Amino acid sequence: MRVAIVGAGWAGLAAALGAARAGHGVTVFEAARTLGGRARALSVEGESGQPLTLDNGQHILIGAYAECLALMRSVGVDESTALLRMPLALPHADGTGLALPDAAPPWDALWGIARARGWSPGERWALLRTAAAWRLRGFRCAPEASVAQLCAHLPRRLQDEFIDPLCVSALNTPAGESSGQVFLRVLRDSLFSGRGGSNLLLPRADLGALFPEPAAQWLRAHGHAVRSGQRVAALRPVQGGWQVESGEGSEAFDAVLLATPAPEAARLVRGAAPLGDAAALQRWADGAEALRHTAIATVYAQRPGSAGTLLPCPMLALRATAGRPAQFVFDRARLGGPAGLLAFVVSAFEGERETLERQVLQQAAEELRLPGLQVLRTVVEKRATFACTPGLERPSMTVAPGLWACGDYVQGPYPATLEGAVLNGSAAARQLRDSSRITP
Repeated sequence: MRVAIVGAGWAGLAAALGAARAGHGVTVFEAARTLGGRARALSVEGESGQPLTLDNGQHILIGAYAECLALMRSVGVDESTALLRMPLALPHADGTGLALPDAAPPWDALWGIARARGWSPGERWALLRTAAAWRLRGFRCAPEASVAQLCAHLPRRLQDEFIDPLCVSALNTPAGESSGQVFLRVLRDSLFSGRGGSNLLLPRADLGALFPEPAAQWLRAHGHAVRSGQRVAALRPVQGGWQVESGEGSEAFDAVLLATPAPEAARLVRGAAPLGDAAALQRWADGAEALRHTAIATVYAQRPGSAGTLLPCPMLALRATAGRPAQFVFDRARLGGPAGLLAFVVSAFEGERETLERQVLQQAAEELRLPGLQVLRTVVEKRATFACTPGLERPSMTVAPGLWACGDYVQGPYPATLEGAVLNGSAAARQLRDSSRITP
């Protein structure tokens, strides 16, 4: 079949690889000039005017991201050089925090909690008891439960220094609004999925080189098309397939996989409604448009004249408050980046850019004892993820005959993560493969 993939983010490229390997002819349409969607490379100018390649946000993978890692290897990415693998650790600048040993689960988590620095024996025991209870219940809870409700019995310090940072980094939604069920699924698959599943994998290459660019090179080398800078204007159902209309004209395809953000997918689906099954298409578009989104901000700050690293390790957890917004900071020099460059991550961001930058610099001076940093670039992804709230009804992957959606927001067990995106992309490609007949 001739298959159109609309969107060249991680989900779209995963879908394209799956469809291509199933024997279909693939054409990928991407409106932007740069591939990767919300996890892409970014060109900026350094303090002395030199060009730098950074990312539109500081992303983390974990060892349990089996689909991400498999796809990266399949297009020639060497995991050992592209990613820095390290046991899960959430250290603070004062030396306190959690650090898991390199051991098989559940002993790594149990040993790490038991030896966490800065926590009292009672706090450690409370978390160990809670983790054991979650495991005995199969990491399940009531669908309407929030993470805050799930952890309300834990001491305040554990909520502030362990639960809240994990929740906001995984779900990009505050604990009081986050789905307890999805949070438990993430904990189960990361902490108890097998040895190395909880490991942090920090990119040493820019996000474009990590997967999108090698995937596009593989597709082109095998005779498929990847068209950047070409926005799809409309979809039109026709006999036996779909017509894809873009700035380059109109082309017929047997099937279409939508890998765009939810609002763009809703626009395309709603535009096709008058020509197809109007009620079903309108319902799907309504569901996609109803999703609430949350932002992630990344403040890149550099110390002028620095010749090396600024942090004792690649990543530190920060004690975020209303006036100290960053939850994590990364030393880019320890990941192959420029000397003296830090990336401060603010998940579930709300506010003004200038205020954010001022607060982050003050936070660095007070908590990290690093005065004199200068903001190099602040990147705000306003629709970084959907708000992963309790009982959320996500749109179906199947939109209409011959038309699927595979963004990270469609129905699935994971929040809006890189692994969630590629899992949905691969799943859509399997649905395409398994469909015996396509008749819009």
